Amino acid sequence: MISSPSRLTRGSAALAALALVVSACAGGGGAPTPSTAATEAPGASPGAASAAPAGGPVTIGSNYSDDTPKAAFASMVKYCDSQAGTQSTINTVEHGKFQDQINSYLQGTPDDVFTWFAGYRMRFFAAQGLSTPISDVWAKVGSNYSDAFKQASTGDDGQQYFIPMYNYPWVVIYRKSLFQEKGYTVPKTLDEFITLAKKMQADGLVPLAFGDKDGWPAMGTFDILNMRQNGYKFHIDLMAGKEKWTDPKVQAVFELWKSLLPYLQPNAAGRTWQEAAQSMINKEAGMYFLGTFAGEQATDPAVHDDLDFFPFPVLGNQWDSENAIDAPIDGLMLSKAPKNLAGAKALLECVATGKAQLEFLKASPNSVAAAKDADTSGYSAFQKRSAEIIAASGAIAQFLDRDTRPDFAGPNGMQGFLLDFLNNPNQDLGAFLGKIQAFYDSLPPQ
Repeated sequence: MISSPSRLTRGSAALAALALVVSACAGGGGAPTPSTAATEAPGASPGAASAAPAGGPVTIGSNYSDDTPKAAFASMVKYCDSQAGTQSTINTVEHGKFQDQINSYLQGTPDDVFTWFAGYRMRFFAAQGLSTPISDVWAKVGSNYSDAFKQASTGDDGQQYFIPMYNYPWVVIYRKSLFQEKGYTVPKTLDEFITLAKKMQADGLVPLAFGDKDGWPAMGTFDILNMRQNGYKFHIDLMAGKEKWTDPKVQAVFELWKSLLPYLQPNAAGRTWQEAAQSMINKEAGMYFLGTFAGEQATDPAVHDDLDFFPFPVLGNQWDSENAIDAPIDGLMLSKAPKNLAGAKALLECVATGKAQLEFLKASPNSVAAAKDADTSGYSAFQKRSAEIIAASGAIAQFLDRDTRPDFAGPNGMQGFLLDFLNNPNQDLGAFLGKIQAFYDSLPPQ
């Protein structure tokens, strides 16, 4: 069995992000099918991976399909090729398809290196023997990461399988100029949030942009409402199958969500997250709850500088002190049998440096670097605010589709169930949650 997701809890999560703030002040799923994702790099030759010298051809399966992160990832890889002597070929596949097909991809003939996520979903594939341990790499680079990042990169067997690149918080994003024009103030409680939403509606705005055409954005809304309503531990135990979806506590979450739907952008199933973000950027919607990567849509630097954000408001209950959030960690893993193991590991050693991660963030300044030696003196106000919010959070989750088993989170699982709820929020919630639990119970043992 896979153990429950690693916890980046009060001390470790705050420490990881606080280090970024201190440094700044000091100046300091699925993947493509084998035929499309595992294109062999020119010059690669079969043979024992361990015999391959450092450097040489390396193939990378990438989910960075949108223009901004795609360019950012290419810039980082180019830098690391120059440092490691590697010649990398990046095979990019649409982000959602990458996640939905990851299991079959990794069981086929995957690339040497692939983009993925820390925590449960990393441990899941490590436990299946679909990823190569990189504890030897961590022996060299581990001092450049906090204990929290190491924990999130460690498999059930105690070995490391993941190199963190950056993380980012899920927050309520808005344009400062709109709030100034309308005299809005940032809400701290749900009651204040609803009052603001009603004022925005009276002003002809959609209070909260929302798009779920890709299936996964609604997961973030469930996460935050469940953590605010029931606390971090209940949420993580629910993701791990230790709590039941039929628990009245879960129904209370959907009742709360239902009460908020009048303030969310309608017809979410027909709108991508990018389109929802654009409606906030265009001041058609007053706010947007998503990861800070939503800032990618603000291509005009002046508009990007006008973005600000705040944690989702608290509910006024016993869990307020946790102020839990999703703050996923993105990074790289090695596949089960890289053709160029030494070259791939050399590339990962470079990715573990602050200079490499800043190459990514220069092109996509919407997250914060994971490496301790990253020079954060050049962070934008947007990035400094991200680090502050992560540091102030008492508990951090990785995101629903990363904190639970992949076959439960996918299109036939929670993606589909959440769309069903959004399309028919007035349905019998008890029966609805019974279907979710029955689906979870039908999955094969891990």
